[in-house]
Amino acid sequence: MIGNYVRVERDIAGHQLTLETGHVARQAMGSVIATLDGTKVFSAVVSSPGREDADFFPLTVDYREKTEAAGKIPGGFFKREGRPTTKEILTMRLTDRSIRPLFPDGFRNEVQVMSQALCYDGVTNADVVSMIAAFAAVRISGLPFYGSLGAVRLGLLDGQLDAFPPDDRRRGESRLDLVVAGHEKALCMVECSATELPEAEMIDALEYAHTIVREIAGALDELAEKAGKPTIEFTPPEVDARLKDAVAAFEDRLREASRTQGKHERQAAITALRDECVAGLTDSIADDKERYLTTKLVKNLFGDLSAKVERELILSGTRIDGRAHDEIRQIDIIPNFIPRQHGSSLFTRGETQANVSVTLGTPDDEQIIDGIDEEYRKNFYLHYNFPPYSVGETRRIMGPGRREIGHGMLAERALQAVLPPPEAFPYTIRIVSDIWESNGSSSMASVCGGCLSLMLAGVPITQPVAGIAMGLIEDGDRVAILSDILGSEDHHGDMDFKVAGSGLGITALQMDIKIQGVTRDLLERALNQAREGRIHILRKMLEAVPGPSDDISSHAPRMEKIKIPSEKIGYLIGPGGSNIKGLQEKHKVRISIVGNDGDVLVSGVNSDKVLACVDEIQGMCQSPEVGSRFTGTVKAVKDFGAFIEILPGVEGMCHISELAEGYVDRVTDVVDVGDTIEVVVINVDDRGKIKLSAKAAMEPAGADA
Repeated sequence: MIGNYVRVERDIAGHQLTLETGHVARQAMGSVIATLDGTKVFSAVVSSPGREDADFFPLTVDYREKTEAAGKIPGGFFKREGRPTTKEILTMRLTDRSIRPLFPDGFRNEVQVMSQALCYDGVTNADVVSMIAAFAAVRISGLPFYGSLGAVRLGLLDGQLDAFPPDDRRRGESRLDLVVAGHEKALCMVECSATELPEAEMIDALEYAHTIVREIAGALDELAEKAGKPTIEFTPPEVDARLKDAVAAFEDRLREASRTQGKHERQAAITALRDECVAGLTDSIADDKERYLTTKLVKNLFGDLSAKVERELILSGTRIDGRAHDEIRQIDIIPNFIPRQHGSSLFTRGETQANVSVTLGTPDDEQIIDGIDEEYRKNFYLHYNFPPYSVGETRRIMGPGRREIGHGMLAERALQAVLPPPEAFPYTIRIVSDIWESNGSSSMASVCGGCLSLMLAGVPITQPVAGIAMGLIEDGDRVAILSDILGSEDHHGDMDFKVAGSGLGITALQMDIKIQGVTRDLLERALNQAREGRIHILRKMLEAVPGPSDDISSHAPRMEKIKIPSEKIGYLIGPGGSNIKGLQEKHKVRISIVGNDGDVLVSGVNSDKVLACVDEIQGMCQSPEVGSRFTGTVKAVKDFGAFIEILPGVEGMCHISELAEGYVDRVTDVVDVGDTIEVVVINVDDRGKIKLSAKAAMEPAGADA
């Protein structure tokens, strides 16, 4: 093996974890290949000096799943991977959210973490393996960092918590899909979907996850001992004491401005005070560059002072909008805000507002998910949009960003658990949440609005679901847990903990922190307080929309599900699709073949046409048995007999000798085109041709022929 090769192996909850470094990507500051069972991911980290005037930490995390990792060729026309998929973006966020708060304050070097799935065994998902690889690469890179992290995914199978559950069972059977990152002392990132899991069980799962996280962090410690580079010396930039004292003189006035009611009014008051502070400390500076740098410094110091003031107000018992720590903002709900949509609601909580719609479609509208995992289809998806006007700003309009994709997936997971099974409700469901105003917790507003819109659309959900964002302010022994946080409380606080669920339990969790970690006690307190807030919100929602509508919207497609013999699928489709296309054109419906078992869905806006099409399909695909009686319609008359339609699209031939008792000279002496006549099936040959008899139908039913 080339280079200074180092390998660390550990058995983690019955799974083999291997960390390797020193033989690939040796020009990176740190590179690791992590292997968990049969899944292998490579990660590398590099860093370079940041801009002199940077006032943020420029961390970039990238993760890709190229299909060769699973022995597949990309679908589509170009046969090459393009923009990151939703799953790749979500995985990038998992890594970013875990490591970002553990770099030291004031560190401004550019850091780039790049990961790639090398091998996927079809069992162990590569996303959490990529997190472990990235954590290991950062750990050995020599960058200033808190320490070793670990990550684990837990499922709940057969009543037992299962670490790194197999993908097929996780998707199909598990009541829990929990991803946790943390270090020796505490957890620092949580992402979870669950099937209404009680809070106590969730806490137990988090605690078990922490034990595994510690084991993985121990493996990283061993790797760092054997292959880690010396830590780069980093000294936080010194703060200009004179400027800091000058800015601190505005504290009392800032405290008063922070109590201004209304988000924009409060921002305006604080901004005016900041501008006064900046002007007073920079007007005497002649040099343009020095004035620019001093202005940025003063603004940053003022921002720090704003955070300090708000945190002190909260810890003293007063939030800036006057609420108690566990108090929920006013909730306003307008059901069916857009009447033409299949289901819609305008959900407003304080100064956060979501316009949420539900659109019902057919199985043809299912989303095909193609990547290194086994291809599957989704019949439910939620799209979240965060336009700049929602916060009174302007910015360049592009596609959905990582934040929008992450928030949308969180809301989607929160609602997924209460949807009816496809057998009971075969529609494809799309939710769109447009955030029209935002002052904290817009993703949880999307959950609430999405639930309301589902009920208004007539989707028979099993339980209503609400979401709430919790916050944390911690200063030594002083701790404040906040319900329904504002945007500034998220920005200045130590934790953003989003909890969604029904009255029975949790359906989704997401936790991000800015401190090194949170303990079990704090998580337990936050979850219990979140449950109280969630129940309060659910009551408000049910006052506006007591339950699912009895029927779907008149604007939604009508759908009927029928079953035909599987061997008749080809006949229904017809040569080149001629039969199915003809039926769709005739009845103005859409016909979908669901699987290979003979399930057929017929959908359309006009219920009568849908039912007529269903009757015709059943007739076409029914195989009349000998002895069956039908009242048919004469479709054609020939010298030798009449062709009679006994079912929609199904005709049989009644010979002239079977039209009546005795001798019949001409067919038209008995029937003509358009007449109805009762007939009995007397023969069905191997090719499906049907012979009919009107003479046999004249005998009493059940009589011997």
